[in-house]
Amino acid sequence: MNLENIKTLGELVKSGYTSRSIKDELRENLISKIKSKETVFKGVHGYENTVIPELERAILSKHNINLLGLRGQAKTRLARLMVDLLDEYIPVVTGSEINDDPLNPISRFAIELIKEKGDATPIYWMHRNERFAEKLATPDVTVADIIGDVDPVKAANLKLSYADDRVIHYGMIPRANRCIFVINELPDLQARIQVALFNILQEGDIQIRGFKLRLPLDMQFVFTANPEDYTNRGSIVTPLKDRIGSQILTHYPEDIETAKTITQQEANKVGSQKEFISVPELAKDLLEQIVFEARESEYIDAKSGVSARLSISAFENLLSTAERRALLSGDEKTMIRLNDFDGIIPAITGKVELVYEGEQEGAQVVAETLIKNAIKTLFPSYFPEIKKLEKQEEESPYDDIISWFFNADEDFELLDEHTGAEYKAELDKVKPLDAFLKKHQPNMNEADAYFVKEFILWALVEFKKLSKYRFAEGTQFKDPYGNFISGL
Repeated sequence: MNLENIKTLGELVKSGYTSRSIKDELRENLISKIKSKETVFKGVHGYENTVIPELERAILSKHNINLLGLRGQAKTRLARLMVDLLDEYIPVVTGSEINDDPLNPISRFAIELIKEKGDATPIYWMHRNERFAEKLATPDVTVADIIGDVDPVKAANLKLSYADDRVIHYGMIPRANRCIFVINELPDLQARIQVALFNILQEGDIQIRGFKLRLPLDMQFVFTANPEDYTNRGSIVTPLKDRIGSQILTHYPEDIETAKTITQQEANKVGSQKEFISVPELAKDLLEQIVFEARESEYIDAKSGVSARLSISAFENLLSTAERRALLSGDEKTMIRLNDFDGIIPAITGKVELVYEGEQEGAQVVAETLIKNAIKTLFPSYFPEIKKLEKQEEESPYDDIISWFFNADEDFELLDEHTGAEYKAELDKVKPLDAFLKKHQPNMNEADAYFVKEFILWALVEFKKLSKYRFAEGTQFKDPYGNFISGL
């Protein structure tokens, strides 16, 4: 059946079309997708066994839904992806402000138009992408904004009294009839506005300025809320929570692989950056580990959360730091270096809420500490553990590397302005690194070797086996005791 050819109510009735409520649409389309083993919520990772099954159960139960979780947990994205479960097109009475169903009109306008024109009543087909409405709850939202109010201009133009329901100006919710309606940050709505939602959720009708108006609206509500809001700014009033069918808890990625997938999917990589900047897998792991460290840090407010947007912004900054360095040194191709991680600090400081102790340390110091902690955490999963205390005669796998720095005749410096060739030549000077890598990571990708070599040096610094000095032009690595002994 070619829907576009059906232009009137009469043609619609003849076609045998049957209308159904939005919750039935979502439910039945979900059932067919589950049966055909289709992925319902594409592009959402890490929720396959937790959030998505709960969301599907809520849709099958025809519930209104509250997604409760910290910032950056894909709550709004999940709500938007529900649009894909709607029918591609639905018929609407032409000229209706509230998307009246021609077979089941509810507004006075549509009822009178159908009474007047009968089978000739014009209809149009509304695409599912138009059936999504969203409102960010802010303290200044009024009942008139979301439900509606009397419009004096309409009353004057139509020469109607205020007692006539045709003078009503509909708010966002009635205009989203037969749509998915999302209210983000629900606790930020004033309590009196939340009360105005009671009847809509339970009975599907609205009240405007004392009008005896029953509009059985057909809607799927999705609310999002942050648990922090319950204490800091507002709360969801209890009778409203009672009317929301399912409350679903969201969460952050539980492992680095999932976090990497999300970052790579979302990062806005410029085409030219993709072509000439290579990113070792270890660098991607390290970036995600920094975010995991932030979520555990004593300096960062855990109740506020650390958004997935941090790793996305940090990854974009990392690429741009490498790009700028390559442009300055004249390299046509480059690879991420550990020094480039200094460039992600603005992405970290702008996206974390510090507690009092963190404020005392300073945002820059906290960001640098997260990078150091991430190196310490990741290192043992690639290389032998560096023990804090070792017996004097006990051999360590790192002895040769540390001895090289102890006996080095000149300073070992990795400068920011080094070209790719100079950077590699400098790292190649530390011969024990090659033997160490062959022994402990024999199957490692050769292209990543130089990043891994630098990673080993940074880790030895964090475990107090080497010392590192950052100066304006780059980074210098030394044996921590060499200078002292040579001075003696």
